[in-house]
Parts: sequence; structure tokens; C-alpha cells
Amino acid sequence: MSVFESREIYQFAIRIEENGERFYRQAAQTIRDKNASGLFAHLADEEVKHRKIFEGMLPKTETFSMDERYPGEYLEYLKDYLDDKVVFNKREADQELTIIKDAPSAIDFAIHREMNAILYFLEVKNLVSKDQQSFIDRIVDEEKKHFSLLSQMRKNFIETAS
Repeated sequence: MSVFESREIYQFAIRIEENGERFYRQAAQTIRDKNASGLFAHLADEEVKHRKIFEGMLPKTETFSMDERYPGEYLEYLKDYLDDKVVFNKREADQELTIIKDAPSAIDFAIHREMNAILYFLEVKNLVSKDQQSFIDRIVDEEKKHFSLLSQMRKNFIETAS
């Protein structure tokens, strides 16, 4: 049995939101389409709100006991998942922005990252107290809204191109 602190979950979540904000701000400045640029600016502001929610949860962290094959197994899994699937890390975002030349490619990148963030938050939801699960649910709902907004904009671009 190993001990796991929910603090790390929130620190990872803060990192996701900070890097998401950075990507969206850069995309808003890079993309020439006004509608897409406006959506990216809006999503950047939303990521700031999410980050503040998670920062407010840090003082309320708890310790959990978990069955693991080796100490730190689950935390390592979360770190690997974040690094591989979720995080809008600066290096990756910078690389993507050199490839992203138009709104549809930026939207596709953002859709993929939003979906992976949703999956992360759903994964860690059971590692926090029942009281804090409602906050995670709220963030998941917000991330789903982001996904929907991005998907609708992507659909608009496809319809316009046809």
C-alpha cells in the first residue's frame, strides 16, 4: 500500500491549464481568421479561470492510501500520461505552432488536447474527496464545452471549404 497526495493531481491540473492558456494565446495571435482567433482568446481566458480553481483547491489536499505494485506506480502513470497525451507543454506548443499555418490545423491540435485533458480529469476524479469531485466535474464540463466549441468551429471551416 502506498500513499498518494491529491496535491499532485492539482499541480498537474494547474500545469495543464497554464500550458493550455499559453497555446491558446499564441494561436490567437498567430491565426488570421478573426472568428478562430477570438475563440482561442476566449479559451485562453477560460484556462485562467480553471487554473485559479485548482490553485484554490491546493490548500484542501488530502492523502490517500492506494494499492500499487510498487511505491509511486500510479503517480508515475499520471506523469507519463500527462507528458505524452495531455500537456500543452511549451516546447510541444512551440513546435506545433511552427507547423500550424491556419485555423483548421490549430483547431485540430486543440481538440485533441482538450479530449486528452477530459480523460485525465476523469481518471483522477476518484483520487480526490467527494467534496472536491464536484470541482473536477465542473472542470470536465468546461473542457467538454471547449471541445464542443472547437468542434463546431472545425465543422464550420469544413463546410465553408466545400
